[in-house]
Amino acid sequence: MKRKYIIPIFVPHLGCPNDCTFCNQKKISGQKKNITGADVKDIIEYYLSNFQAHDKKVEVAFFGGSFTGIEKNIQEELLSVAYKYIQDGKVDGIRISTRPDYINQEILNLLKKYSVETIELGVQSANDYILEISKRGHNFDDVKKASKLIRKNKFILGHQMMVGLPESTQKDEIETAKKLIKLHPKIIRIYPVLVIKDTKLAEDYLNGEYIPNTLEQAVETCAILLKMFNKKKIDVIRIGLQNTDEISNPEEKNSQVLGGPYHPAFRQLVESRIFYDDISKKIGKLNNQVKKIRVAVNSNCINNFIGHKKENLKRIKEIYNVDIVIEKNDSVKNYKILEVIA
Repeated sequence: MKRKYIIPIFVPHLGCPNDCTFCNQKKISGQKKNITGADVKDIIEYYLSNFQAHDKKVEVAFFGGSFTGIEKNIQEELLSVAYKYIQDGKVDGIRISTRPDYINQEILNLLKKYSVETIELGVQSANDYILEISKRGHNFDDVKKASKLIRKNKFILGHQMMVGLPESTQKDEIETAKKLIKLHPKIIRIYPVLVIKDTKLAEDYLNGEYIPNTLEQAVETCAILLKMFNKKKIDVIRIGLQNTDEISNPEEKNSQVLGGPYHPAFRQLVESRIFYDDISKKIGKLNNQVKKIRVAVNSNCINNFIGHKKENLKRIKEIYNVDIVIEKNDSVKNYKILEVIA
């Protein structure tokens, strides 16, 4: 199986007509200057020189901003450099992220010209009121139209959604997931809202007008969403912002995060929560005299089954007074209870 590599190229705020309340792309990406074709070449060369696997799939990904809102000549300048590496057999594909209201047939024809494979849309919410107060500048109808057109033109469709936007509830976010599933994306990113410095949301947060999700609330909601997408075999390729010098613990000196459910291992917390919910339900149905359970766990799942810093095992012990003995067994799908000891 080929190993997948991503070459990330950030184009912060290029092409984006809005200042969404939560967004400061230069802070999020750590990218302070606009990208040129020469920069794209340098970045690609750097990453290619550091990739180890011989049997690999390499994808250039233009993140940040709204790629298809950039002036056409700049789009072509950036894409043409990446496309040259496709022609030379060093890169296999290109992906871009953009706004749903910046997609039309002319734009898609341009992206086809340079062998773009994947288009990710910043959806954020399916609730038009929440989109409006977040100053997104588009509505959910734009998402539906763009998604349909992208799939019709045989691109891989991706969606990005957020958890914890102003006035958004868990019910709203579950409804967003349901509506996105109906649009048949192949991939999803889920971003819990962090309060980033120099944003409108930061002002509201400091004024007490916005209260972010707690870590517990964000993990609970994202676990529900992850199960929904997994059930429909939609690949959730990211949960939470990438940790960087800027996106880090708010207590750290260089962090641009003021508040919100930041955690360096956020995805693991979410995946561990799914395991915890499942095993705790099964334990709750057992005789209350149970003292120990022997469980076979697939090696790929052990860390998430145990939980971050063994949190799942500690909670099971604290709540049910049950010890869990783990045996690695790659013949089971994720885990299986082998023996219950009273």
